[in-house]
Amino acid sequence: MPTRRAFLAGALALAAAPCGAIEDDIPWERLRRGGLVLLMRHASTVDGLGDPPGFRLDACATQRNLSDAGRSEARRVGERLREARVPIGRVYSSPWCRCRETARVAFGEAEDWEPLSSFFEIPEREALYTERVRKRIASYVRRPPKGNVVMVTHNVNIAAITRLSVAPAEIVIVKPDGCCSARPLRRMKLVPVTAALRAGNTDEHR
Repeated sequence: MPTRRAFLAGALALAAAPCGAIEDDIPWERLRRGGLVLLMRHASTVDGLGDPPGFRLDACATQRNLSDAGRSEARRVGERLREARVPIGRVYSSPWCRCRETARVAFGEAEDWEPLSSFFEIPEREALYTERVRKRIASYVRRPPKGNVVMVTHNVNIAAITRLSVAPAEIVIVKPDGCCSARPLRRMKLVPVTAALRAGNTDEHR
């Protein structure tokens, strides 16, 4: 499991890297056929590092939540996918409120799923959570979903599955592949990187 220092270093590298064009080379026709998984990181949050001490998953007021900019990002992602006629079937979310709200604002509703929970503070759960997510994605080879499946989660989870570090509200398009794996096809950026991220906000693992 990478250390906090490694994640923060990676986050700074991501913030400093060229952002590329928004919506560059997105495979819209493939997305319209369905059967893919969209791993989405929650949208931008208020300033802070991690969650406040003593936070509780059943009390959003104790957590670090979406900023107004983050809500706008989530809304734009949902609008753009609808404009492009991308069919969305099931939507799953980490039980963290910033993920739930991202999913609700973008897609209208979502189902909590524990394996999408952040394991940054509980690294002993990385293997278990990652394996369960991979197996669910792989199961779509045998039982293709209606439309595409969205999973709203945290950067640390997406990195464990795809080896990619993503910006807030960014999506990795994943193709179910074989019995226990998922093949990343494309990163999908539908909103600009926020000013906070460009300035080097280091809380990029969450």
